[in-house]
Amino acid sequence: MTSPGSKKIVPADGSEKNLSGNLGRSGDLNDSGSSSGGGGEGGTFEYFGWVYHLGSNKIGHDYCHLRFLFIRGKYVEMYKRDPHENPDIKPIRRGVIGPTMMVEELGRRKVNHGDVYVIRFSNRLDERKKGEIACATAGEAMKWVEAFDEAKQQAEYALSRGGTTRTKLSVEANIDLEGHRPRVRRYAYGLKKLIRIGQGPETLLRQSSTLVNDVRGDSFYGGGDNGDAIEAHEWKCVRTINGVRIFEDVANVKAGRGFLVKAVAVVEASADAVFEVISKLDKHQRYEWDTVTGDSELIDSYEGHYDVIYCVYDPKYLSRWQSKRDFIFSRQWVRGQDGTYTILQFPAVHKKRPPKSGYRRTDITPSTWEIRNLKKRSDAEPPSCLVTHMLEIHSKRWCKWKRTSYSKFEKTIPYALLLQVAGLKEYIGANPAFKYEASSSVVQSKLSDVSSGEYVDEEMDEQFYDATDSSSDEEESDEDDEEQDKKEIKVKLKNVSWAIASLSLKQPKAPGASNVLDTSVDPVNIDPSQIQGSLRKGNGDKDSNCWNSPSGMGFMIRGKTYLKDNAKVMGGQPLLTLVSVDWLKVDKAVDNIALHPKCLVQSEPGKKLPFILVINLQVPAKPNYCLVMYYAADRPVSESSSLGKFVNGSDSYRDARFKLIPSIVQGYWMVKRAVGTKACLLGKAVTCKYLRKDNFLEIDVDIGSSAVARSVIGLVLGYVTSLIVDLAILIEGKEETELPEYILGTVRLNRIELDSAVSFEE
Repeated sequence: MTSPGSKKIVPADGSEKNLSGNLGRSGDLNDSGSSSGGGGEGGTFEYFGWVYHLGSNKIGHDYCHLRFLFIRGKYVEMYKRDPHENPDIKPIRRGVIGPTMMVEELGRRKVNHGDVYVIRFSNRLDERKKGEIACATAGEAMKWVEAFDEAKQQAEYALSRGGTTRTKLSVEANIDLEGHRPRVRRYAYGLKKLIRIGQGPETLLRQSSTLVNDVRGDSFYGGGDNGDAIEAHEWKCVRTINGVRIFEDVANVKAGRGFLVKAVAVVEASADAVFEVISKLDKHQRYEWDTVTGDSELIDSYEGHYDVIYCVYDPKYLSRWQSKRDFIFSRQWVRGQDGTYTILQFPAVHKKRPPKSGYRRTDITPSTWEIRNLKKRSDAEPPSCLVTHMLEIHSKRWCKWKRTSYSKFEKTIPYALLLQVAGLKEYIGANPAFKYEASSSVVQSKLSDVSSGEYVDEEMDEQFYDATDSSSDEEESDEDDEEQDKKEIKVKLKNVSWAIASLSLKQPKAPGASNVLDTSVDPVNIDPSQIQGSLRKGNGDKDSNCWNSPSGMGFMIRGKTYLKDNAKVMGGQPLLTLVSVDWLKVDKAVDNIALHPKCLVQSEPGKKLPFILVINLQVPAKPNYCLVMYYAADRPVSESSSLGKFVNGSDSYRDARFKLIPSIVQGYWMVKRAVGTKACLLGKAVTCKYLRKDNFLEIDVDIGSSAVARSVIGLVLGYVTSLIVDLAILIEGKEETELPEYILGTVRLNRIELDSAVSFEE
């Protein structure tokens, strides 16, 4: 199946610029993996490629049709065949992407005995209006989500320019393949000369092409951990086996815990391709690289990102004296905004697979996979990624194995799990198709006299989620449908003891925060003792069920020259003061909490503060929770500053810049890997609602709006009483005038107890 094949920018003057690379990215790619180019201001984006259209017909039968999807600006068209190769073909469905459109990646789903990755479109004002498409890989799905997000920004930009409703919904920039035929043929012929995709539609659910985009990612993963928060790991290479390096966390051993080890290797394939190999349970394929979980069976699947697997294996390859064994483990995966995959594997139990006669039920060692793309030096170079498999070992044989060339450790399951990386590397290396899978070539054309002004404008009032829904007016025909099967300098500090020690020394003010607050106004004295929240402030890291406000020096943020050299600097003191935290128990998610009469914002001390930023993290659970943080400024916010533009800007502007950096300072290592330390644009990952009134801005973050976020927060809540969590919030700097970044506020949550949450009174 061919994925989105190209992205092209059409500037306002009508000239065309062709770009090649990953779909859905233009301009400066930030550390969160999102595009820094604002939709609408710089020109019109075009995306196209093959997807699967999912739905039900009028008699209730499910269908999965291969369709060619075309996005130009804020307009979308769906075809049965590639319009570049079939100039006379007409779209079977058309629609416009409106500001109220919601796009959600639902994860993996089984369709026609195979796996696809589903994207749902819906209207946040009318839940009945929705539709679904699917892709063959998780990477393609996420890049289509980015494409639709770019189109949504185009729509919001068009609305912000003013004009009549009819003008706003007209197709002033749409490719009119239904209009004047000679122009259609001329334009389509030009596209054929501009873009040639290496492979067309493939067999359904079997092989997919790589999405092509205009600019490579700005991340360079030279090895090791890569994030925006400093972690106190000290990895030491203890052995190299078949090109795979085996590391041990020396800092973890000194702490008196088990042995945290990892196997690391560079695999010559994209992260998407490697993830597909690891996640697939096809027995014949796994026999070629996996010595432990080759005989696997899917028992259950939840929300597209969580599987339960039953596995049997014969330990005779490890020891001839042991009987056959079986085990059950859960597998949870997350794809970060930078394209990095994280897979968590835990031992589990399931009622569908009770203990089996003749087999010894055992628990598999908890482990994590991390798959990061490596930056390519040139477009001709095949893709590669860094694969890390990490696990914790509680075996005395590990120490003996490090000292000698042979020991009984090589007969254990943990050793076999570490060698899965070697098997994976050799398997992919022996199959060149993974390297050059669905390669595409871009041929430059001299044809440049085609401008957006040539096309005839027409009405298109129908939203795209209406167009993809089976209830649309134009019914699809099954006649000819066939069921066809980034440069970021590494900022890892290998020895962070000096950095941790420096936290108690001088803590400089963030250089980028000098003109954020209005210095012409005298500062107001902020007295936290007059402001009390339901969660108390702690007296140190040894205290429990409390909060503190740490320095920002444990976080890495964009420096002044980031757009030139991707350099990041250590954060300084937060601009805003954390004055109170509420830990609330609610029946359902509560918005606009700052308007509640008993809220801090409505109190007399709160009304005297020049500005308050309210962050309401809505935690899905049984019951639900709200973690509300109140950050205060001692002066009014300058309207010309980046914070002023954020506070008074549009929701789309805020979504594109509201960034959070997480860090698990203390806790179970599997939770650390699940949460990560990479900056996340919350407005892109989950639904955020904003309320701007009087002297405050409230941001309601609905963590339950994302299946991935729900699964991660579920894991965190299971260990929350033993975790120390640091969070930093900031506004992402996308332009030179917005750099260097500065940290708005931080919070440290010390071993929070769920039962301590106070019931919210509406």
